[in-house]
Amino acid sequence: MDGNEYIDMSISGVGACPLGYGDNDVDSAVLNAIQKGNMCTLNVPEEVSLAELLLELHPWAQMVRYARTGGEALSIAIRIARCATKKDKILFCGYHGWHDWYLSANLSENGALDGHLLPGLEPCGVPRSLRRTTIPFSYNNINSFKEILFKYRGEIAAVVMEPIRNYLPLENFLEEIREITFKKHIVLIFDEVTSGFRMNTGGIHMKLKIEPDIAVFAKGISNGYPMAAIIGKEDIMKAAHKTFISSTYWTDRIGPSAAIATIKKYLKEDVPSHLVKIGKMVQNGWKLLSKKYNIVIKVTGIPPLSHWEIKTKNSQLLHTIINFKMLERGILSSKSFYATYAHKEEHVERYIDCLDEILSEILPYLEADRLEEIYNGHIAHTGFKRLT
Repeated sequence: MDGNEYIDMSISGVGACPLGYGDNDVDSAVLNAIQKGNMCTLNVPEEVSLAELLLELHPWAQMVRYARTGGEALSIAIRIARCATKKDKILFCGYHGWHDWYLSANLSENGALDGHLLPGLEPCGVPRSLRRTTIPFSYNNINSFKEILFKYRGEIAAVVMEPIRNYLPLENFLEEIREITFKKHIVLIFDEVTSGFRMNTGGIHMKLKIEPDIAVFAKGISNGYPMAAIIGKEDIMKAAHKTFISSTYWTDRIGPSAAIATIKKYLKEDVPSHLVKIGKMVQNGWKLLSKKYNIVIKVTGIPPLSHWEIKTKNSQLLHTIINFKMLERGILSSKSFYATYAHKEEHVERYIDCLDEILSEILPYLEADRLEEIYNGHIAHTGFKRLT
């Protein structure tokens, strides 16, 4: 608005734009959908085309339901699992949205709404009767999973998890969960809202060679236009016919049209390979700066969804200063970098060069514990505190 331009080396629309902002192919498909008419009494044909495309990419699945956001799509998956199993309790790990089924895990035992499972996610307004219907377990800790499974044996409808977030699964972790849930007739739901279509065209579970019962996609499939898909095995998904799941705008034309165009571009241009390449460049740049300045930089995440943090006493203040100085150089930055197809090698080189300059400038102040001389304003919030 004020004439300034910035290169986004942060999270690119909260991860919703893996092709980059304003992709011509996707936008053309959306404009064509608008010109044809976005809503109709009948379902749009793009719904069928998108379903066929998703099922072709995921041969283990036979049925598809749609929504428009990741959070509501996960709620639909939970409803289907509970309906199919006639059970209530959900085991989960990872982040899965804002709805009651999930936030109920933050209802503490003493009656106060001050859960600490996910800092910043306050469960105020969530019925206390939902307490202990959703139980967390730790990623890569199969013993913790088995203990909780035993405690609530016979009561569990589904296990919901991100197959990958910040760390790779340990050997046999996902395989054991798949085997156990299959034997005990528990629905295994993979939340691929963030991870899907980043490392490969489809769910990252395909690369891990683990087939869930349901997989949920959203922000990775439609490049900035609201769209979500729940795909799954027929014997479980058909339970959706027994419960009321509906919304007027789940039959709009824009979402499916954007998703079809996005996925076709993934296939044509091999977009995931580019996302991995760019992400690795950024991660390697962070690691080289860590060695150059003898500072501890923690690097996590799959290459297309990379995270970094300088581990020091005043880490959050330091990162706040870095973000401000990056803005002065025309770069939007944070502790995360989500690669897009629009990112080029020169963008990464410019980003790392600017970060090199900034670290050289401010590290003497850090070592002398004088960062406040550079900046004494508000410190950037962490995690979900920025939203609450």
